[in-house]
Amino acid sequence: MKGNFYRLKGRHLSVTLLVLTFTTIVLWAWEKNPFVTTLWSAQEQFNFHTSEFVVDAPKGSSLDSLTPNEHVQEKDSNPTRLEESQIPEKEFDASNFTNSVVPETEDGDADTKPSSKIKEFVVDTPKGASFDSLTPNEHVQETDSDPTRSEESKIPEKEFDASNFTNSVVPETKDGDADREPSSKIKDCNYSKGRWVADSRWPLYSGSECKQWLSEMWACRLTQRTDFSFEGYRWQPENCKMLEFEKSAFLRRMQDRTIAFIGDSLGRQQFQSLMCMASGGEWREDIENVGKEYGLVKARGAIRPDGWAYRFSNTNTTILYYWSASLADLEPLNITDKSTDVAMHLDRAPAFMRRFLHRFDVLVLNTGHHWNRGKITANRWVMYVNGKPLKDRKLLEIGNAKNLTVHSVARWLDSQLPSHPRLKAFFRTISPRHFRNGDWNTGGNCDNTTPLTGGSEISQDESSDPVIAAAVKGTNITLLDITALSELRDEGHISRYSVKATTGVNDCLHWCLPGIPDTWNELLIAQV
Repeated sequence: MKGNFYRLKGRHLSVTLLVLTFTTIVLWAWEKNPFVTTLWSAQEQFNFHTSEFVVDAPKGSSLDSLTPNEHVQEKDSNPTRLEESQIPEKEFDASNFTNSVVPETEDGDADTKPSSKIKEFVVDTPKGASFDSLTPNEHVQETDSDPTRSEESKIPEKEFDASNFTNSVVPETKDGDADREPSSKIKDCNYSKGRWVADSRWPLYSGSECKQWLSEMWACRLTQRTDFSFEGYRWQPENCKMLEFEKSAFLRRMQDRTIAFIGDSLGRQQFQSLMCMASGGEWREDIENVGKEYGLVKARGAIRPDGWAYRFSNTNTTILYYWSASLADLEPLNITDKSTDVAMHLDRAPAFMRRFLHRFDVLVLNTGHHWNRGKITANRWVMYVNGKPLKDRKLLEIGNAKNLTVHSVARWLDSQLPSHPRLKAFFRTISPRHFRNGDWNTGGNCDNTTPLTGGSEISQDESSDPVIAAAVKGTNITLLDITALSELRDEGHISRYSVKATTGVNDCLHWCLPGIPDTWNELLIAQV
């Protein structure tokens, strides 16, 4: 009897040991190859956890306090636009970043030097409202007749999972060598570190001759301005070899390629700058308008099309611009009603970009100055996430909505890059404004005409636009970091000058051309 007991006990111990051994092997194999996770659908992998984008705006923040009557909007055929004369406008002040982060951060001061402690998921909470236009007829809006709308249903959608975002700081970069020569180690360069230096060879084109591509309102040579010393400076990166721009070499290098700018009016300035640089500011008969290929035609009643596309026939080089101020996809809720609300899909890249991405070789995105309550209200934009109206009050705050959008666009674009191996994608940081002694409507101005009164050098490693820097962190999208270096050039704005000598108007957001956006393009070309 006693022997039977010990034999039974021995069997139990053997079975237990066998089970433990088998369990250990299974767990070890699972850790090495968690195959079940590969069975998740793409939809499940990109579901939004919108709380990741929420930041606590301080009491008294301007994020929710803006009313439609505080802002201005341009008029064209789009029913969501309001006439500029009806509503005054306040602009986003890049110098007034209040860097709220998740979960917390320290406030930076962009008027001096930004904080070196950039935390995760940084969202700019402007002290004042923001706008991207000071002069009439400056913007283009997506219209109900946008040809990309009919194609949207054909484009597969992926939603975005905020939990996929790595909570990390913008990485520091190693420096290479500095001269005006080609970079041998572009990835090791931080082109935003360096100094402004006088150069008698600048500007790269004539502001009075590049009438074929340059908007009259931005051609300061055609205004009453008499001081143009701001044109004679170029940016010298600290430890990077950079090729000096030469139009023929640039076009040969870009042969059979397409460069696309998608963004607001500052993106349009960069587009016009590159057109003037590539053409040398001279009238050329070999450049054809190919806007129809991209649906960029002026709709009936519109002031202008949603963008422009031009091709240099000799090298088959196409340069285009598409107006998408927020980078959110805009979709009229009722295409038969001119006064309809417009769905502003924060988690969906613009239909134009999704439709034509396969045709781009270089893509430059930007947004910033249109993220304010007044602009959104005036345009009748209604925020949507995952195809439904957004109800989360925290996400409805402007800073959080912008943060969600730029991360969504960056993640979607990054997910497309493996299937577009020729595409080089950039996200440009925000362009600073320089109103002093008041704002646009309280006597603010940028009358300084002396270059570099605030210094000529940038030595910081981190970006002065932590929102965009965080969005591209961990992706294959290149940060085109122009904020800090542009902050030093307050004398380069349109200021109070105009072709028709309009009094009482100061544009301290947009730049004279030729001017600072030319440098943005030099940095772009150096990294392509």
